[in-house]
Amino acid sequence: MRFLLKPGWVAFILGVIGFAVACYTLLAPWQFRRNAEREAQNAAITASYAHAPAPLASLVPGNGPSRDVEWRQAVVRGEYVPGAEAVVRLRSVLGRPAFEVLTAFRTDDGRTVAVDRGFLRPDDGSQTASVPPAPAGPVSLTGRIRMDETDPQHRPPLDNAGQHQVYAVDSRELARVTKLPVQGGYLQLVENQPGGLGALPLPDMDDGPFLSYAWQWLTFGAMALFGLVYFIRLELLQRREPSEDTAEPEAPEDPLLARYGKSRF
Repeated sequence: MRFLLKPGWVAFILGVIGFAVACYTLLAPWQFRRNAEREAQNAAITASYAHAPAPLASLVPGNGPSRDVEWRQAVVRGEYVPGAEAVVRLRSVLGRPAFEVLTAFRTDDGRTVAVDRGFLRPDDGSQTASVPPAPAGPVSLTGRIRMDETDPQHRPPLDNAGQHQVYAVDSRELARVTKLPVQGGYLQLVENQPGGLGALPLPDMDDGPFLSYAWQWLTFGAMALFGLVYFIRLELLQRREPSEDTAEPEAPEDPLLARYGKSRF
């Protein structure tokens, strides 16, 4: 077994073990988590249809929503804050590039909430979209309660052609660019609302491929370990010397040859 200490074998063994550990501790659990998140999201969306829209203050009494009310429809009355909005970059709606518009909304009870008014397509040949102004005066809105997103790259907001632009639908980013005390979470408008733009579609309700991907990673990890054992065994068989029991027997000596010796011819 000393051949296992050779650098090539050491690297091979460490690589296989590292891959198997990653499959069982990182890759498969990650897919299981994504599957659980998708199941929870589908359950929340389905449950939201069983409830009539309720006042936002009763569903979100604090400074931000909790997971158990996400996707519930809420009703709120107040006014849009003029000019207090941000355009969310790098979005995709129905498979095409889009911007979303996040606007501050001051409720009748004095809170400031972020409202996702919907999506716009980019202007031809430009990196911006023309945003229609929100209506002035008191309005009543109905939308779905959503949790804040987070930009994985933590890119700062920017100003482009006079627009505040951000990279995630995040009330904290809206508060950052407008200097307003916006509470956590946001309200995603449903169709036909004052100030609404293109209504955002709900996510697909299928379970997705995450569960099958998780089982694939578990299978790949097991196959890697099996392959390691197989190649070690193969190497042992090739290095093993033939034993005496398996050696080829010598041919019996010819009695005539033993009596008269080898022929000279």
